[in-house]
Amino acid sequence: MGIIKTKNFELAVYSKGNLSSPKLAIIIPGRLDTKDYIHNTSIVDYLANKGYFALSFDPPGTWESPGDIGLYTTTNCLKAVDELMGCFGNRPTLLMGHSRGGTIAMLAGPNNIYVTHFITIFSYYGAPSDPEKGRIVGGKVISYRDLPPGAIKTKEQKKFELPLNYFKDGAQYNALPGLRNCIKPKLFFYGTQDNMNDPKYVKEAYQEAADPKMIHALDSEHDYRYHQKIVEEVNKITGQFLDNLARDVPIA
Repeated sequence: MGIIKTKNFELAVYSKGNLSSPKLAIIIPGRLDTKDYIHNTSIVDYLANKGYFALSFDPPGTWESPGDIGLYTTTNCLKAVDELMGCFGNRPTLLMGHSRGGTIAMLAGPNNIYVTHFITIFSYYGAPSDPEKGRIVGGKVISYRDLPPGAIKTKEQKKFELPLNYFKDGAQYNALPGLRNCIKPKLFFYGTQDNMNDPKYVKEAYQEAADPKMIHALDSEHDYRYHQKIVEEVNKITGQFLDNLARDVPIA
């Protein structure tokens, strides 16, 4: 689909499915990840086959989405999700995300009336993890990411210089209060070998969340995109969730 212009952003999008579908699915990448990583494109394709118009997007200021990296904040990711829904007529929407993308789904899901259900994969409910001091240069955090499709670690990598404001902005958010009162169906994945987000935090979010809810363990490290079988398992369990638990929630 290329670039979508929302109210405040230009967002690069990977999409599949019938544009006229009554159901929308938005897949939110993890911190500094891209829509073009294999786990994101795979679930977009899978959901399109289940009747959704599905898309993933590069968050503001990252990868193929125009703008300065300073645009990349939790606040702007939440705005981008809301604005994307508006671009497609605010139809009933599934939100899904890995890592920080799942945090965005947890934050947006309870608050946006057009979100009917949401899914988080290896996601923490609170602020972004603090950067290592050795990675901070000139007030910016130096980070590197594999080139897409990201199924393997790549020698050549994309460099990001993420302003510290990203962490300051993210510190104001905590998804637990919203989860406690949210009666929308929700699915939590945790990784038994997750080396970045301790599974106990996923379990805590699950325990605090109101029903209906579902939790599933994956025998995987944090970057599950390196493991095709785990990517396929996420798709399969997501399908079971949608078939057996998810329900339409009236839009007020």
